[in-house]
Amino acid sequence: MNVRRSAAVLAAVAVIGAATPAVADPSPSSSQAFPSALYGSTDPKYDGVWRQSLALLAQDTVGVKPAAKAVRWLERQQCADGSFASYRPDPTAACDAKTMRDTNATSAAVQALAALGGHDGATGKAVAWLKSVQNEDGGWGYSAGGASDTNSTSVVVGALAAAGEKPGQVVKDGKSPYDALLKLALPCGGDQDGAFAFQPDKKGKLAANADATAAGVLGALGKGMVVEPGKKSDATCEKAATPEQAAANGAAYLTATLAKDDGHLMSALAGAEPQPDYGNTADAVVALAARGDTAQAEKSVRWLAKNSAAWAAQSGPAAYAQLILAAHATGRNPRDFGGADLVKQLNATGPAPQATGKTEASAAKDDSGSDFFGVWWYVGVCLVAGIGIGFLFTGRKKQQHL
Repeated sequence: MNVRRSAAVLAAVAVIGAATPAVADPSPSSSQAFPSALYGSTDPKYDGVWRQSLALLAQDTVGVKPAAKAVRWLERQQCADGSFASYRPDPTAACDAKTMRDTNATSAAVQALAALGGHDGATGKAVAWLKSVQNEDGGWGYSAGGASDTNSTSVVVGALAAAGEKPGQVVKDGKSPYDALLKLALPCGGDQDGAFAFQPDKKGKLAANADATAAGVLGALGKGMVVEPGKKSDATCEKAATPEQAAANGAAYLTATLAKDDGHLMSALAGAEPQPDYGNTADAVVALAARGDTAQAEKSVRWLAKNSAAWAAQSGPAAYAQLILAAHATGRNPRDFGGADLVKQLNATGPAPQATGKTEASAAKDDSGSDFFGVWWYVGVCLVAGIGIGFLFTGRKKQQHL
Protein backbone atom coordinates (compact mmCIF):
# COMPACT_ATOMS: atom_id res chain seq x y z
CA MET A 1 0.00 0.00 0.00
CA ASN A 2 1.01 3.60 -0.41
CA VAL A 3 -0.26 4.45 3.04
CA ARG A 4 0.89 3.40 6.45
CA ARG A 5 -1.90 0.87 7.01
CA SER A 6 -0.01 -1.97 5.38
CA ALA A 7 1.38 -3.49 8.55
CA ALA A 8 -2.05 -3.43 10.16
CA VAL A 9 -3.64 -5.03 7.12
CA LEU A 10 -1.07 -7.79 7.12
CA ALA A 11 -1.65 -8.42 10.81
CA ALA A 12 -5.36 -8.65 10.17
CA VAL A 13 -4.68 -11.43 7.68
CA ALA A 14 -3.54 -13.70 10.49
CA VAL A 15 -6.61 -12.82 12.54
CA ILE A 16 -9.26 -13.41 9.90
CA GLY A 17 -7.45 -16.14 7.99
CA ALA A 18 -7.63 -14.50 4.62
CA ALA A 19 -4.99 -15.52 2.11
CA THR A 20 -3.95 -12.17 0.64
CA PRO A 21 -6.24 -9.34 1.80
CA ALA A 22 -3.76 -6.57 0.98
CA VAL A 23 -3.54 -7.50 -2.69
CA ALA A 24 -6.24 -6.60 -5.18
CA ASP A 25 -7.37 -9.03 -7.87
CA PRO A 26 -4.75 -8.65 -10.62
CA SER A 27 -7.31 -9.39 -13.31
CA PRO A 28 -10.56 -7.57 -12.54
CA SER A 29 -13.52 -8.37 -14.69
CA SER A 30 -13.70 -6.28 -17.85
CA SER A 31 -17.22 -5.31 -16.81
CA GLN A 32 -16.05 -3.92 -13.47
CA ALA A 33 -16.34 -0.20 -12.94
CA PHE A 34 -15.76 1.97 -9.91
CA PRO A 35 -17.95 4.72 -8.43
CA SER A 36 -17.63 8.08 -10.18
CA ALA A 37 -17.47 9.78 -6.78
CA LEU A 38 -14.38 7.86 -5.73
CA TYR A 39 -10.86 9.28 -5.86
CA GLY A 40 -8.35 7.11 -7.69
CA SER A 41 -8.70 4.69 -10.58
CA THR A 42 -7.34 1.47 -9.07
CA ASP A 43 -9.34 -1.26 -7.37
CA PRO A 44 -10.72 0.22 -4.11
CA LYS A 45 -11.33 -3.15 -2.46
CA TYR A 46 -8.70 -2.71 0.21
CA ASP A 47 -8.30 1.07 0.51
CA GLY A 48 -11.39 2.81 -0.88
CA VAL A 49 -12.54 4.47 2.33
CA TRP A 50 -8.97 5.21 3.42
CA ARG A 51 -7.89 6.97 0.24
CA GLN A 52 -11.20 8.82 -0.06
CA SER A 53 -10.86 10.05 3.51
CA LEU A 54 -7.29 11.23 2.98
CA ALA A 55 -8.24 12.99 -0.25
CA LEU A 56 -11.12 14.86 1.40
CA LEU A 57 -9.02 15.68 4.46
CA ALA A 58 -6.19 17.07 2.35
CA GLN A 59 -8.58 19.14 0.23
CA ASP A 60 -10.17 20.62 3.32
CA THR A 61 -6.75 21.39 4.80
CA VAL A 62 -5.83 23.57 1.82
CA GLY A 63 -9.22 25.29 1.57
CA VAL A 64 -10.71 23.23 -1.26
CA LYS A 65 -14.40 22.35 -0.89
CA PRO A 66 -14.73 18.73 -2.03
CA ALA A 67 -17.37 17.59 -4.48
CA ALA A 68 -20.66 16.89 -2.73
CA LYS A 69 -20.89 13.47 -4.35
CA ALA A 70 -17.43 12.54 -3.02
CA VAL A 71 -18.46 13.34 0.54
CA ARG A 72 -21.78 11.60 0.08
CA TRP A 73 -19.99 8.47 -1.17
CA LEU A 74 -17.93 8.33 2.01
CA GLU A 75 -20.98 8.78 4.23
CA ARG A 76 -22.82 5.97 2.47
CA GLN A 77 -19.96 3.57 3.17
CA GLN A 78 -20.80 3.61 6.88
CA CYS A 79 -22.47 0.57 8.40
CA ALA A 80 -25.52 0.93 10.62
CA ASP A 81 -23.42 0.22 13.73
CA GLY A 82 -21.17 3.21 12.92
CA SER A 83 -18.18 1.28 11.57
CA PHE A 84 -16.62 1.46 8.11
CA ALA A 85 -15.18 -1.34 6.02
CA SER A 86 -12.32 -0.73 3.61
CA TYR A 87 -14.83 -0.69 0.74
CA ARG A 88 -18.45 -1.71 0.22
CA PRO A 89 -19.30 -2.01 -3.48
CA ASP A 90 -23.02 -1.85 -2.74
CA PRO A 91 -23.68 0.65 0.05
CA THR A 92 -27.44 -0.02 -0.17
CA ALA A 93 -26.89 -3.54 1.17
CA ALA A 94 -26.83 -3.81 4.95
CA CYS A 95 -23.54 -4.75 6.61
CA ASP A 96 -23.57 -8.28 7.96
CA ALA A 97 -21.23 -10.69 9.70
CA LYS A 98 -19.19 -11.05 6.51
CA THR A 99 -18.54 -7.31 6.23
CA MET A 100 -14.93 -6.79 7.25
CA ARG A 101 -15.14 -3.64 9.32
CA ASP A 102 -11.84 -2.10 10.38
CA THR A 103 -10.65 0.52 12.82
CA ASN A 104 -8.32 2.22 10.32
CA ALA A 105 -10.96 2.96 7.70
CA THR A 106 -13.39 4.03 10.43
CA SER A 107 -10.86 6.37 12.02
CA ALA A 108 -9.80 7.92 8.72
CA ALA A 109 -13.45 8.57 7.83
CA VAL A 110 -14.04 10.19 11.21
CA GLN A 111 -11.10 12.54 10.74
CA ALA A 112 -12.26 13.55 7.27
CA LEU A 113 -15.93 14.01 8.14
CA ALA A 114 -15.11 15.87 11.36
CA ALA A 115 -12.86 18.27 9.44
CA LEU A 116 -15.54 18.95 6.84
CA GLY A 117 -18.14 19.65 9.52
CA GLY A 118 -21.84 18.92 9.58
CA HIS A 119 -21.46 15.18 10.05
CA ASP A 120 -21.79 14.85 13.83
CA GLY A 121 -24.27 12.00 13.56
CA ALA A 122 -21.96 9.89 11.44
CA THR A 123 -18.82 10.65 13.46
CA GLY A 124 -20.64 10.09 16.75
CA LYS A 125 -21.76 6.62 15.68
CA ALA A 126 -18.28 5.80 14.41
CA VAL A 127 -16.65 6.88 17.67
CA ALA A 128 -19.16 4.82 19.64
CA TRP A 129 -18.23 1.77 17.57
CA LEU A 130 -14.52 2.39 18.08
CA LYS A 131 -15.06 2.59 21.83
CA SER A 132 -17.03 -0.65 21.74
CA VAL A 133 -14.10 -2.57 20.20
CA GLN A 134 -11.31 -1.13 22.37
CA ASN A 135 -9.02 -3.84 23.73
CA GLU A 136 -8.39 -4.48 27.40
CA ASP A 137 -4.90 -2.99 27.11
CA GLY A 138 -6.45 0.30 25.96
CA GLY A 139 -5.45 -0.04 22.30
CA TRP A 140 -6.90 -1.24 19.03
CA GLY A 141 -5.99 -3.71 16.34
CA TYR A 142 -6.79 -3.34 12.66
CA SER A 143 -9.92 -5.46 13.02
CA ALA A 144 -12.20 -5.69 16.04
CA GLY A 145 -10.69 -8.09 18.55
CA GLY A 146 -7.27 -8.11 16.89
CA ALA A 147 -4.17 -7.58 18.98
CA SER A 148 -3.40 -3.92 19.59
CA ASP A 149 -0.83 -2.36 17.29
CA THR A 150 0.79 1.06 17.24
CA ASN A 151 -0.57 2.13 13.85
CA SER A 152 -4.20 1.26 14.54
CA THR A 153 -4.16 2.63 18.09
CA SER A 154 -2.66 5.89 16.87
CA VAL A 155 -5.11 6.45 14.02
CA VAL A 156 -7.97 5.83 16.46
CA VAL A 157 -6.46 8.40 18.82
CA GLY A 158 -6.51 10.86 15.94
CA ALA A 159 -10.16 10.10 15.28
CA LEU A 160 -11.11 10.53 18.93
CA ALA A 161 -9.33 13.88 19.08
CA ALA A 162 -10.95 15.04 15.83
CA ALA A 163 -14.38 14.17 17.21
CA GLY A 164 -13.79 16.23 20.36
CA GLU A 165 -12.98 13.33 22.68
CA LYS A 166 -10.09 13.26 25.14
CA PRO A 167 -8.19 10.10 24.16
CA GLY A 168 -6.66 9.69 27.59
CA GLN A 169 -10.15 9.41 29.06
CA VAL A 170 -11.29 6.68 26.67
CA VAL A 171 -10.50 3.61 28.75
CA LYS A 172 -11.17 -0.11 28.88
CA ASP A 173 -10.51 -1.92 32.15
CA GLY A 174 -8.74 1.20 33.37
CA LYS A 175 -6.36 1.33 30.38
CA SER A 176 -6.22 4.19 27.87
CA PRO A 177 -4.72 4.29 24.37
CA TYR A 178 -1.66 5.92 25.86
CA ASP A 179 -1.09 2.90 28.10
CA ALA A 180 -1.17 0.68 25.03
CA LEU A 181 1.30 2.89 23.18
CA LEU A 182 3.72 3.00 26.09
CA LYS A 183 3.82 -0.81 26.07
CA LEU A 184 4.73 -0.73 22.38
CA ALA A 185 7.59 1.75 22.85
CA LEU A 186 11.14 0.44 23.00
CA PRO A 187 13.52 1.64 25.72
CA CYS A 188 16.43 3.92 25.06
CA GLY A 189 19.75 2.38 24.12
CA GLY A 190 21.10 0.61 21.08
CA ASP A 191 20.11 1.08 17.47
CA GLN A 192 16.39 0.83 18.31
CA ASP A 193 16.69 3.82 20.60
CA GLY A 194 13.18 4.90 21.64
CA ALA A 195 11.34 3.62 18.56
CA PHE A 196 7.85 2.15 18.51
CA ALA A 197 7.21 -1.42 17.42
CA PHE A 198 4.22 -2.32 15.29
CA GLN A 199 3.24 -5.01 17.79
CA PRO A 200 5.09 -7.75 19.71
CA ASP A 201 6.20 -10.84 17.82
CA LYS A 202 5.06 -14.32 18.83
CA LYS A 203 7.61 -14.35 21.64
CA GLY A 204 6.54 -10.94 22.90
CA LYS A 205 9.64 -9.20 21.61
CA LEU A 206 9.45 -5.65 20.23
CA ALA A 207 11.33 -4.56 17.12
CA ALA A 208 11.78 -1.00 15.92
CA ASN A 209 9.56 -0.03 13.00
CA ALA A 210 9.91 3.40 11.40
CA ASP A 211 6.38 3.27 9.99
CA ALA A 212 4.91 2.48 13.40
CA THR A 213 7.17 5.07 15.04
CA ALA A 214 5.81 7.87 12.86
CA ALA A 215 2.29 6.78 13.78
CA GLY A 216 3.21 6.32 17.44
CA VAL A 217 4.63 9.82 17.79
CA LEU A 218 1.37 11.32 16.54
CA GLY A 219 -0.70 9.00 18.69
CA ALA A 220 1.31 9.70 21.83
CA LEU A 221 0.85 13.42 21.19
CA GLY A 222 -2.91 12.94 20.79
CA LYS A 223 -2.77 14.23 17.21
CA GLY A 224 -4.49 13.26 14.00
CA MET A 225 -3.23 13.41 10.43
CA VAL A 226 -3.51 17.19 10.12
CA VAL A 227 -1.07 19.06 12.33
CA GLU A 228 0.32 22.53 12.67
CA PRO A 229 4.07 23.01 13.21
CA GLY A 230 4.77 22.47 16.90
CA LYS A 231 6.94 24.49 19.20
CA LYS A 232 10.60 23.87 18.43
CA SER A 233 12.00 21.13 20.59
CA ASP A 234 15.04 18.89 20.70
CA ALA A 235 14.32 15.17 20.70
CA THR A 236 16.36 13.22 23.23
CA CYS A 237 15.71 9.69 24.44
CA GLU A 238 14.88 9.17 28.10
CA LYS A 239 12.82 6.63 30.03
CA ALA A 240 9.26 6.94 28.73
CA ALA A 241 7.03 7.30 31.77
CA THR A 242 4.57 9.54 29.89
CA PRO A 243 3.17 9.56 26.36
CA GLU A 244 4.89 12.89 25.76
CA GLN A 245 8.28 11.36 26.53
CA ALA A 246 7.49 8.36 24.35
CA ALA A 247 6.73 10.79 21.52
CA ALA A 248 10.06 12.56 22.12
CA ASN A 249 11.88 9.24 22.06
CA GLY A 250 10.15 8.21 18.85
CA ALA A 251 11.02 11.54 17.28
CA ALA A 252 14.67 11.08 18.25
CA TYR A 253 14.67 7.67 16.56
CA LEU A 254 13.07 9.08 13.40
CA THR A 255 15.53 11.97 13.29
CA ALA A 256 18.51 9.63 13.54
CA THR A 257 17.08 7.20 10.99
CA LEU A 258 16.21 9.92 8.48
CA ALA A 259 19.68 11.44 8.81
CA LYS A 260 21.29 8.14 7.76
CA ASP A 261 19.76 8.23 4.26
CA ASP A 262 19.86 11.83 3.13
CA GLY A 263 16.63 12.73 4.91
CA HIS A 264 14.35 9.86 3.89
CA LEU A 265 13.32 6.43 5.12
CA MET A 266 14.01 3.20 3.28
CA SER A 267 11.62 0.33 2.64
CA ALA A 268 12.49 -3.18 3.72
CA LEU A 269 10.48 -5.52 1.51
CA ALA A 270 11.43 -9.17 1.90
CA GLY A 271 13.60 -10.38 -0.95
CA ALA A 272 13.95 -6.96 -2.56
CA GLU A 273 16.60 -4.29 -2.58
CA PRO A 274 15.78 -1.45 -0.16
CA GLN A 275 14.16 1.51 -1.88
CA PRO A 276 13.25 5.02 -0.71
CA ASP A 277 9.99 4.94 1.21
CA TYR A 278 8.19 8.13 0.20
CA GLY A 279 4.95 7.52 2.06
CA ASN A 280 6.52 6.75 5.41
CA THR A 281 8.92 9.65 4.96
CA ALA A 282 5.93 11.94 4.54
CA ASP A 283 4.36 10.47 7.68
CA ALA A 284 7.63 10.99 9.56
CA VAL A 285 7.68 14.64 8.47
CA VAL A 286 4.18 15.15 9.90
CA ALA A 287 5.12 13.43 13.16
CA LEU A 288 8.33 15.42 13.63
CA ALA A 289 6.63 18.70 12.79
CA ALA A 290 3.84 17.99 15.26
CA ARG A 291 6.37 17.53 18.06
CA GLY A 292 8.41 20.56 17.10
CA ASP A 293 11.41 18.74 15.64
CA THR A 294 11.30 21.11 12.73
CA ALA A 295 14.92 21.00 11.54
CA GLN A 296 14.79 17.38 10.39
CA ALA A 297 11.19 17.72 9.22
CA GLU A 298 12.18 20.58 6.93
CA LYS A 299 15.16 18.67 5.53
CA SER A 300 13.00 15.66 4.80
CA VAL A 301 10.18 17.61 3.20
CA ARG A 302 12.72 19.26 0.91
CA TRP A 303 13.86 15.78 -0.12
CA LEU A 304 10.25 14.81 -0.81
CA ALA A 305 9.72 17.92 -2.92
CA LYS A 306 12.67 16.93 -5.11
CA ASN A 307 12.05 13.20 -5.38
CA SER A 308 8.43 12.15 -4.80
CA ALA A 309 6.71 13.16 -8.06
CA ALA A 310 6.92 9.79 -9.82
CA TRP A 311 5.87 7.89 -6.71
CA ALA A 312 2.85 10.11 -6.17
CA ALA A 313 1.75 9.86 -9.80
CA GLN A 314 1.92 6.07 -9.62
CA SER A 315 0.34 5.73 -6.18
CA GLY A 316 -2.59 8.10 -6.58
CA PRO A 317 -4.79 10.18 -4.26
CA ALA A 318 -3.59 8.91 -0.89
CA ALA A 319 0.00 9.69 -1.88
CA TYR A 320 -0.88 13.22 -3.00
CA ALA A 321 -2.78 13.67 0.25
CA GLN A 322 0.19 12.50 2.33
CA LEU A 323 2.45 14.99 0.59
CA ILE A 324 -0.07 17.81 1.05
CA LEU A 325 -0.32 17.04 4.75
CA ALA A 326 3.48 16.96 5.05
CA ALA A 327 3.72 20.30 3.24
CA HIS A 328 1.06 21.78 5.50
CA ALA A 329 2.79 20.51 8.65
CA THR A 330 6.04 22.24 7.67
CA GLY A 331 4.52 25.45 6.32
CA ARG A 332 5.35 24.74 2.67
CA ASN A 333 3.11 25.63 -0.24
CA PRO A 334 1.53 22.40 -1.59
CA ARG A 335 0.66 24.23 -4.81
CA ASP A 336 4.38 24.69 -5.51
CA PHE A 337 5.96 21.54 -4.15
CA GLY A 338 9.16 21.02 -6.08
CA GLY A 339 7.47 22.73 -8.97
CA ALA A 340 4.35 20.55 -8.72
CA ASP A 341 0.83 21.64 -7.77
CA LEU A 342 -0.14 18.81 -5.43
CA VAL A 343 -3.63 20.20 -4.94
CA LYS A 344 -4.34 20.26 -8.67
CA GLN A 345 -2.91 16.77 -9.05
CA LEU A 346 -5.04 15.42 -6.21
CA ASN A 347 -8.18 17.07 -7.54
CA ALA A 348 -7.60 15.49 -10.94
CA THR A 349 -7.86 11.98 -9.47
CA GLY A 350 -11.55 12.32 -8.67
CA PRO A 351 -14.69 14.43 -9.07
CA ALA A 352 -14.10 18.14 -9.52
CA PRO A 353 -14.36 20.11 -6.26
CA GLN A 354 -17.34 22.39 -5.72
CA ALA A 355 -15.07 25.36 -6.41
CA THR A 356 -15.35 24.51 -10.10
CA GLY A 357 -18.91 25.75 -10.04
CA LYS A 358 -20.65 22.39 -10.13
CA THR A 359 -23.93 22.69 -8.27
CA GLU A 360 -25.37 20.40 -5.65
CA ALA A 361 -28.27 19.65 -8.00
CA SER A 362 -26.05 18.51 -10.84
CA ALA A 363 -23.90 16.47 -8.47
CA ALA A 364 -27.01 14.77 -7.15
CA LYS A 365 -28.18 14.07 -10.70
CA ASP A 366 -24.85 12.51 -11.60
CA ASP A 367 -24.93 10.37 -8.48
CA SER A 368 -28.57 9.27 -8.71
CA GLY A 369 -29.38 5.59 -9.05
CA SER A 370 -26.45 3.24 -9.10
CA ASP A 371 -22.98 4.43 -8.17
CA PHE A 372 -21.55 2.30 -10.92
CA PHE A 373 -21.03 3.13 -14.58
CA GLY A 374 -20.18 1.10 -17.64
CA VAL A 375 -16.50 1.23 -18.47
CA TRP A 376 -16.81 2.85 -21.88
CA TRP A 377 -19.48 5.31 -20.77
CA TYR A 378 -17.26 6.41 -17.88
CA VAL A 379 -14.20 6.73 -20.08
CA GLY A 380 -16.22 8.89 -22.46
CA VAL A 381 -17.33 11.20 -19.66
CA CYS A 382 -13.76 11.49 -18.44
CA LEU A 383 -12.57 12.45 -21.92
CA VAL A 384 -15.31 15.05 -22.31
CA ALA A 385 -14.57 16.51 -18.91
CA GLY A 386 -10.89 16.65 -19.75
CA ILE A 387 -9.80 15.18 -16.48
CA GLY A 388 -7.79 12.47 -18.23
CA ILE A 389 -8.47 9.64 -15.83
CA GLY A 390 -8.52 6.21 -17.47
CA PHE A 391 -9.17 2.92 -15.86
CA LEU A 392 -6.14 1.25 -14.43
CA PHE A 393 -7.30 -2.28 -13.79
CA THR A 394 -4.17 -3.61 -12.18
CA GLY A 395 -3.57 -5.14 -8.79
CA ARG A 396 -1.96 -3.16 -6.05
CA LYS A 397 1.28 -4.73 -4.81
CA LYS A 398 1.34 -5.70 -1.21
CA GLN A 399 3.99 -3.96 0.85
CA GLN A 400 5.26 -4.75 4.29
CA HIS A 401 6.78 -2.30 6.72
CA LEU A 402 7.62 -4.72 9.44
